[in-house]
Amino acid sequence: MLVDDLRGMVYIALKDLKAYYFKAPNISWGILFPFAFILAFAIRNPGDLRALVPGLLALTVLFGMSSMEAIVIVFERRIGSLERLFLAPLRLPALLAGKLLGGMAFGLTVTLVVLVMSLAIFGARGTNWLLLVLALLLSATAFSAMGAFVSVAVKEVFEAQTLANFIRFPMMFLGGVFVPLDAMPGWLQVVARLLPLTYSVEALRVALSGGAWSTAWLDLGALASFSGSLFWLAVRTLARRMD
Repeated sequence: MLVDDLRGMVYIALKDLKAYYFKAPNISWGILFPFAFILAFAIRNPGDLRALVPGLLALTVLFGMSSMEAIVIVFERRIGSLERLFLAPLRLPALLAGKLLGGMAFGLTVTLVVLVMSLAIFGARGTNWLLLVLALLLSATAFSAMGAFVSVAVKEVFEAQTLANFIRFPMMFLGGVFVPLDAMPGWLQVVARLLPLTYSVEALRVALSGGAWSTAWLDLGALASFSGSLFWLAVRTLARRMD
């Protein structure tokens, strides 16, 4: 059963990558959209541009994971292709994990492009590489699970897009990308601590500045908790939808 689940996850991820993700518009959206916001902020408030790199990476992961992830499942439910996957010897959590795996592969590929460009411009001195990889992987898992939950929570594609934007845009402005949490009012800091993007930005900032692991454990643990909780919610919601 485990072997069937793993094989099914890989094939589902490969199918989604070929059918949905690796298309020119998706790649350009995943890269250019975060760059546009960061550039607009940099023009308005010029300063230490390197300090914006953690936020840029976090935004790229967020939009790279959730742009298509948030609509793939609801689209396949509409055309009936998702039901055909249930004919395979594959359990529901493994099926959904395959969907997440495809979204993660695409989002991390796009993020790698942005990371290479950023390090080429600003340099990689002092980067904690292991922490950086772990922060990106956990961020990708959390945002991919969020996209899957959005996708199974609605019935129409336009509803998925609306709900995804309703979640992503507040996170973008409250997650410490443009304004440090310490500069926010106290009640906004509390709200920010409920958002996974906050912990992604903080973990990436520690990794890129060569900070100690001890300063990032809370962020990594929070991202892991968001990943598990959102995946569990997505599985439960999809199970109810398929009854």
